[in-house]
Amino acid sequence: MADRLWLDLMMIRKQPMLRSLLVLAALLFGLCPTCLGQAGDAILEAPGSTPLPTPAASAAATLFQNVRIFDGKSAALSAPSDVLVRGNTIERISASPISVDAHANFRVIAGNGRVLMPGLIDAHWHAFMAGIPLQLLITSPDSYLQLLAARQAEATLMRGFTTIRDCGGPVFGLKRAIDEGVTIGPRIYPSGAFISQTSGHGDFRFFFELPRRPGGPLSHSEVEGVAAIADSPDEVRLRAREQLRQGASQLKLMAGGGVNSQYNPIESIQYTEPEIRAAVEAADNWGTYVTVHAITAPAIRQAVEAGVKCIEHGHLIDEPTAKLLADKGIWWSLQPFTYDAGVLARLSPVSQKKALELWAGTDNAYRLAKKYKIRTAFGTDILFDAEAASRQGTYLAKMVRWYTPAEALKMATADNGELMALCGFINPYPGKLGVVEEGALADLLLVDGNPLENIKLVENPDQNFVVIMKDGTIYKNTLPK
Repeated sequence: MADRLWLDLMMIRKQPMLRSLLVLAALLFGLCPTCLGQAGDAILEAPGSTPLPTPAASAAATLFQNVRIFDGKSAALSAPSDVLVRGNTIERISASPISVDAHANFRVIAGNGRVLMPGLIDAHWHAFMAGIPLQLLITSPDSYLQLLAARQAEATLMRGFTTIRDCGGPVFGLKRAIDEGVTIGPRIYPSGAFISQTSGHGDFRFFFELPRRPGGPLSHSEVEGVAAIADSPDEVRLRAREQLRQGASQLKLMAGGGVNSQYNPIESIQYTEPEIRAAVEAADNWGTYVTVHAITAPAIRQAVEAGVKCIEHGHLIDEPTAKLLADKGIWWSLQPFTYDAGVLARLSPVSQKKALELWAGTDNAYRLAKKYKIRTAFGTDILFDAEAASRQGTYLAKMVRWYTPAEALKMATADNGELMALCGFINPYPGKLGVVEEGALADLLLVDGNPLENIKLVENPDQNFVVIMKDGTIYKNTLPK
């Protein structure tokens, strides 16, 4: 119930006649101005979100000398090599030294045998909500929240994640600001508002916003661009097209119950096949695809029959459904959710029960993904937790519970790069991502150590990622001059 009251308070702060009630609510929940200020400080002081350097001065080209390459696919490093980046692409890779004109505008980085690898890709991230505590969401101006999201985007890039697929949230403006160089952050593949049925996993309406009237005013979460509530194929089609109009690279639907929603059971199947198919048709007309939140086997099967191309979560899948994903070539965006006492303590009692059920299915889900060789993506799905967001790389390191370091890193680079390209001709970043090869986009990490031998290096990017390059631009270089 606490989650629901927090959401109700978010709407209250938007209505001048009701704002005075927020004071009483703040007293009841301990959300005094001092506490809220401390929560904001936590955002700014969380690991990985300290003030960041501006991009290095541009050069015509960058030459990485004497590096060993993890190309995103191979289980072994290359022989010592040179890698030439010109503009925003990798122009040349050579086992022989690449000579450059000493008078040309070249930047030379001496690798000294370090590992050069692709930038990491998180296939399930929420750029607006990952690191912002719920306290701030319910009491802060939207302009302030967007500034915090921009700060978190910088930290995401500094953790070595040069690309994220945003699976729900108001990030179109943030993406534009990053692309235009207004602020620093990863490439963002945005879904826009996640589309949900009434009473679905994305229905965050307050009690005073019920009942929903067709043609009536939008709920607070819809106005903010977090969710889009739609019932019937026609409404789903409308909301899907709206997200595409704003620049969504793929669409996200809620096809079943979830952990953080308080009023629908995790076993619930959401939307009908015709409703999901309406979104699939809208996406297909734009050359892209639909991904769905679905945890249980029945929800997954209905979504697959409706034509979706990617499943988010799926931790309570069964074996026949896993085989179905393999047979149809469906992507499975699966996260390494395991028991976490800190996360559990911050959930409501309703969510705690559902989280334990979901976490219990993780081992079986990865076992089935491996058994049937399903196209599996890596993602983290962190929400409302600056401390957890700062440990984004730690979640990748957890993958060695089921995979070798090389397999886990391949999933977070080359494999995720293939998933990003699934959006077809509306791809906001045309080019090859997640690999170190000639012609690929120059998103690169220079690592002090060998992550194929010790994947825990990704847990400490401040120390171990000595160079971070995105789109041919160096955003971090701690090597001696």
